[in-house]
Amino acid sequence: MSESPLPNTAAPPSEPTGLLEPKVLIPLALLALYLVWGSTYLGIRYALESYPPFLLAGLRFTAAGVLLFAFLRWRGHALPTRLQWRNAAITGVLLLGFGNGLVCFAEERVSSGIAAVAISSMPLFAAAFGVLFGQWPTRREGLGLLVGFVGVIVLNTGSNLSGEIVGAAALLMAAACWAFGSVWSRRQDMPAGPMNTAAQMLCASVALLAVGFASGETLPANPSLKATLAVAYLAVFGSILAFSAYLYVLKHARPAVATSYAYVNPPVAVLLGVLLVGETVGPFDLAGMAIILVGVAVITLSRQRRPA
Repeated sequence: MSESPLPNTAAPPSEPTGLLEPKVLIPLALLALYLVWGSTYLGIRYALESYPPFLLAGLRFTAAGVLLFAFLRWRGHALPTRLQWRNAAITGVLLLGFGNGLVCFAEERVSSGIAAVAISSMPLFAAAFGVLFGQWPTRREGLGLLVGFVGVIVLNTGSNLSGEIVGAAALLMAAACWAFGSVWSRRQDMPAGPMNTAAQMLCASVALLAVGFASGETLPANPSLKATLAVAYLAVFGSILAFSAYLYVLKHARPAVATSYAYVNPPVAVLLGVLLVGETVGPFDLAGMAIILVGVAVITLSRQRRPA
């Protein structure tokens, strides 16, 4: 799955002008989230043909994080403060370590399309975690949460996930960790701009590689070209491009807008899985996805009407 969402104590950079205004960049960033993140589920499936899940995620974010960090330092971006490194480490482990690592782990057991459908529950968890920070749901938001979690139950009891308890649990934990990290990070002092992306990826990569090697995973001696190209796609497009876009939208738009990719990623992932690798989607899968997205839609529309 990924993105500066949080207030920064340093003086803010001057506002972009012309074609770089948020009214232009936000739609472009959302388009990247919708299409690129929708395709990364299939990219993970291809990469898993040669690479084990946690080392796959670790390699992806190591490559992306090092490249982006080096480029930013070359361009003169300031290093994060100690507090910002700490906050980036916590957020990165939640969003990328748990959020993405567990998706890779689950895709060894379930199809890429079903993984995307399960992760579409993330905005429901985000709305629920808002309570921890004093954001109590309205009646409509509460209804959306109820509807959405009914969809999660349908998805996990009657679909391809029903026989994959470990995979289902991993996907739900991934969605919950991503949601909590997104909500928590908005209230912290984070690195400025794209340095936030680089710092989170570097911190998450250390955790992912440590888990991978500690669990006995090993790097493949002769990985296939397709799997290696998939890792490169995930690093460049899924990590640097899309995760930076997510963090940009999370900072410059309402959280409901930033998480709206949850509407589009499941259909994109399911369609690509069916067309390119012949994955099957059953009626309970479609019903669960539909119910979840209705719940997400109710929450999103309620927040749009909610007074500031």
